Amino acid sequence: MAELTYVEIGPVERFPSRIGVRVQLGEEEIVVFRLTDGRIVALENRNPHRKGGIISEGLVSGEYLYDPLYDWKISLVTGEVQAPDNGQVKVYPVRVEAGKVSIGTDSR
Repeated sequence: MAELTYVEIGPVERFPSRIGVRVQLGEEEIVVFRLTDGRIVALENRNPHRKGGIISEGLVSGEYLYDPLYDWKISLVTGEVQAPDNGQVKVYPVRVEAGKVSIGTDSR
């Protein structure tokens, strides 16, 4: 398993509650959400639906993202698409230290 490198992406204030913010880390497009309880999560900005698309424009409620295009519900914590649908979105580890947000990535 590759060692993670944490890349700072900005202050906590950059990420408004329940709004997806796109971040480009090398070849990876990531979307960062701040949940209503203050947690910050980061996921690959790619919908696992067979027709694809992005998840950054979905609607956030609690710790779930609702994709109105496919009527899917995705956990922003685990990346798991909720039943009756199935699929998985890649989740990135996030650190918040001294008001700065960093994402863990194994890309070089």
